[in-house]
Amino acid sequence: MIRPGVTLGGRYRLEERIAGGGMGDVWRGIDDVLGRTVAVKILLPALLDEPGFAERFRGEARTMATINHPGVVDVYDYGSDQQIAFLVMEYIEGDALSRTLSRVGRLTPARTMALVAQAADALHAAHLNGIVHRDVKPGNLLVRPNGTLVLTDFGIARSALVGQLTVAGAVLGTASYISPEQAAGDVATAASDVYALGVVAYQCLSGHRPFDGATPIEIAMKHVRETPRPLPADIPPSVRAIVDRAMAKDPSARWPSASAMASVARQAASSLTTAQQQSAPPMQNAHPISAPPNRPQSGAPSSGAARAAVPRPVSGARGAASVPAPAPIAQPMSPAPPPYRPQPVPPVNNAYHPPAAHPSAAKPESSFGRQVLLVLAVVLALLVLLCAGVISFLLRDRNSTSAGSPTLGYHSSSPAILRSGVVADPVSVASYRLMKADAQLGRFRPNEGRQTL
Repeated sequence: MIRPGVTLGGRYRLEERIAGGGMGDVWRGIDDVLGRTVAVKILLPALLDEPGFAERFRGEARTMATINHPGVVDVYDYGSDQQIAFLVMEYIEGDALSRTLSRVGRLTPARTMALVAQAADALHAAHLNGIVHRDVKPGNLLVRPNGTLVLTDFGIARSALVGQLTVAGAVLGTASYISPEQAAGDVATAASDVYALGVVAYQCLSGHRPFDGATPIEIAMKHVRETPRPLPADIPPSVRAIVDRAMAKDPSARWPSASAMASVARQAASSLTTAQQQSAPPMQNAHPISAPPNRPQSGAPSSGAARAAVPRPVSGARGAASVPAPAPIAQPMSPAPPPYRPQPVPPVNNAYHPPAAHPSAAKPESSFGRQVLLVLAVVLALLVLLCAGVISFLLRDRNSTSAGSPTLGYHSSSPAILRSGVVADPVSVASYRLMKADAQLGRFRPNEGRQTL
């Protein structure tokens, strides 16, 4: 019995059942030899009763292991243990596309085309190795958290290098995504995978499968005979053309290869993404316009749609119902205010925002220093002028005093002194002689002579 904790092949320890399908169950396990997480697909016991199944499937696993592409799950090992056949594959962190669709319903055309392009690239890598998947569906497309897609579950794939996996005439694959030729019992080809990928794209864009029925046979026959319902009207014509050609009943009318489908899907995704980025501002203005926070509000609170449609606010549904004029949305949009562009107003949170720096005020500290130095230079110049004036005054006063003294002037001679009526006392004569000697030496000391005597 398969349960958590069981070890297969002596190295793969099962931990948790993560998925199930028509070929068997998929478990998350641990490779005890390499210490890595793996995905172990355990095939149904009934398949082992088919003659030659084990050998054919072993050859199929070897062929799939030769595919080296980031969009294709890696096959590590194949084995059997106690009448249990299992396939060991790379464990992918992410959600199946089927789980995403059940959660969100529809995907945007740009996102759908991006995923289709990745899945088509993976199918092309398998087709180059002669492998047809034969079971392309959202449950076998895993999307990693970074948005990349991985194609998984090649359990019923058919390889040109080995025999048919099942007996002739058997129909394998999910009925909702099966190609018309597979439903008719013909051999699946690479064009069958292109058809199934077109059905996946149809479901991503519309939110439902193209055909429904009470039984798988009824659904399969609708793929052969009926035309799917049209895609929603909001799907761009270029995307609609890609899906319609992929789902053509005649295999020759489909895209010639998965690579060709990947190329056109990638171009469509790129153009749609560019268009969305260019039209982002108009789309934002298409939403209900709310009044700016600094503009006065009038009346009771009004709905966003009423504010965007008419120049006067109408309060809720009651106000809209009381207006006998035509519906507000039919009025011209010219009275509506233009898209609000914020004006420079004082900050609401009282936070200081420094003004823009002016070239003249780039360094206020250095300007202040220059002013201080200028003031100090002026003061110093004034002090120099004052000192020069004081020194000049003192010299001029000293010269005038020396010229006006009859007894101490060094220009007078001793005979003049004797001819004057002044008594020539010994002190005066000695002072005169000292002054005369000093004058001859270039010095003038009127008081030193008296102090020495």
